[in-house]
Amino acid sequence: QVQLVESGGGLVQAGGSLRLSCAASGRTFSSGVMGWFRQAPGKEREFVARISWYSSNTYYSNSVKGRFTISGDNAKKTVYLQMNSLKPEDTAVYYCAWRSSLGDWSQGAYWGQGTQVTVSS
Repeated sequence: QVQLVESGGGLVQAGGSLRLSCAASGRTFSSGVMGWFRQAPGKEREFVARISWYSSNTYYSNSVKGRFTISGDNAKKTVYLQMNSLKPEDTAVYYCAWRSSLGDWSQGAYWGQGTQVTVSS
């Protein structure tokens, strides 16, 4: 069993920064992929960023590239999402997820409960 708990969300003004954390427990995370996703009201969930535990390779959506940074601390079993230059359109519930390998995140992934990020203009 895998448990993921996000934290760090909140209200911030446009141009500000937040750092989200995702603490994992329940198994060894020396492999697999951790991802961040978000869902705004009335919209579908969208991919934000991912990191491979083994290689530390990262990948970002075009909408956040250059503003957000994903990183991981395997010893702490925690993944971070540093969000800078936030825009009102970044407002959403942010979810972290783990999957044993790259693939369809709607299949075979574990998800956290989400943390709200609100960016005011």
